[in-house]
Amino acid sequence: MPLTQPASRTPTLAVIGGGLAGLAAAAAAVEHGLRVELFEARPRLGGRAGSFRDPDSGELVDHCQHVGMGCCTNLADFCRRTGIADCFARHRRLHFIGPDGRPCEFAASAWLPAPLHLAPALLRLSFLSFSERLRVLRTMGRLLRYAPGAGEPPSCAPWLRQQGESEQSLQRFWSVVVHSALSETIEQVSLAAVRKLFLDGFLAARGAHEILLPAAPLGEIYDRRLRAWLNEKGVALYAGTRVRRIEGDRAGVRGIVLPDGSTRRLDYYVVAVPWRVVRALFSEKLLAAMPALEGVERIRPAAITAVHLWVDRPITPLPHALLVGRLSQWVFNRSLQHAHSAATSGVHYEVVISASHALVGRDRAAIVGQVWNELAQVWPAARQAQLRRWRVITQPAAVFSMRPGVDQLRPAQETPIPNLMLAGDWTATGWPGTMESAVRSGYLAVESLLRALGQPRQILAPDLPRARLVRWLIEPATRGSATSSTPAKASGGTK
Repeated sequence: MPLTQPASRTPTLAVIGGGLAGLAAAAAAVEHGLRVELFEARPRLGGRAGSFRDPDSGELVDHCQHVGMGCCTNLADFCRRTGIADCFARHRRLHFIGPDGRPCEFAASAWLPAPLHLAPALLRLSFLSFSERLRVLRTMGRLLRYAPGAGEPPSCAPWLRQQGESEQSLQRFWSVVVHSALSETIEQVSLAAVRKLFLDGFLAARGAHEILLPAAPLGEIYDRRLRAWLNEKGVALYAGTRVRRIEGDRAGVRGIVLPDGSTRRLDYYVVAVPWRVVRALFSEKLLAAMPALEGVERIRPAAITAVHLWVDRPITPLPHALLVGRLSQWVFNRSLQHAHSAATSGVHYEVVISASHALVGRDRAAIVGQVWNELAQVWPAARQAQLRRWRVITQPAAVFSMRPGVDQLRPAQETPIPNLMLAGDWTATGWPGTMESAVRSGYLAVESLLRALGQPRQILAPDLPRARLVRWLIEPATRGSATSSTPAKASGGTK
């Protein structure tokens, strides 16, 4: 039932959480006529997509490299909407480096339609045998036609083995792609999540697999540029202000309690905090009215490790590379991305290791030693280079784990509380825990809010249109499956 508002007053919205989900909700709401106040516990905006000030050089250093893809239509819409699209650079070519150090260029064919446009690139992956490459292509075709359902295997790996994938192929191709994109091992990740990754991220459209890298530190993008845009739009920002508690009952949220004990009362509330802390914010009466939140405590975290290296000289001309068969997964030349001065702080490389559960608590110097040895094996220039300094950042709960059954634990953005919405990459967006999922959740939360106001609007940007051949290939699977990538609009209980 829509809430009635005085005709002469602009509805007010409190957004709790200044990560990408909260920022997307604030941006969409203020552009649709609401008066927005955003509360973020940290002094900086951006959440996990943030930076810290390096004490040695004074430069902004991202906690971890954030990568978008061409299929991330809502992330792209958010960047255009807020005027930060120029802060990202599109890379149409990926660079795989095999265990023997040989590079394999991965780019779409100029003349083949989707999903065949990547077949020549896959056939050039020389670190697999030719029969393994053909089998990968066959398995990807079967993955497109697979209809997830009640008979889904417990994880992706058993299904891949059923298709005849060799252990070498599992380690050198499937694990490399899945680890870096979904931050989980193929032994743990759900088959439905892997199918979505390959369908929407690689095969559905020609540019889906292309990657978007920030051309400036994330703190510069979200905490300076986006903060300025929000200020210009009239959003009241309370960075460094932690919300202690959210009060109310089934009839509605009555206010948020601030650190000084005062209560701030607004018309609507979007709670965009991590799943690990969301329940602790709500009063008992509010929690009792939201049974869908009971399952979030069973969502498992996934770790990501970033190894920052400052070197006295360049060790590769590549802007980024995917290393196969090593602890190191992605290597990014941050000096090329951000145009840092190598003369003062050295050439900055970042090595990202996803699904790094085994590295939590491990000696950091040992991690750096192994990573540096691997880089020297791949690029001879590293053997003559001097490692000036390093920093290792392991985030044990960087994202949530896309294990089988996790989608049933993710609540919808609309709640049974009429003036309360949820946002966060962990809510029901149909996507894994990515920047795209975070932005989608913020947009969906505002769509729910506008429906409550009796002013329904579609804010969510459409997916990339699927190529005709892709639609024909996946039609049997979609026709026979009740599973949908479209998130639920509302749920009074667990999905």
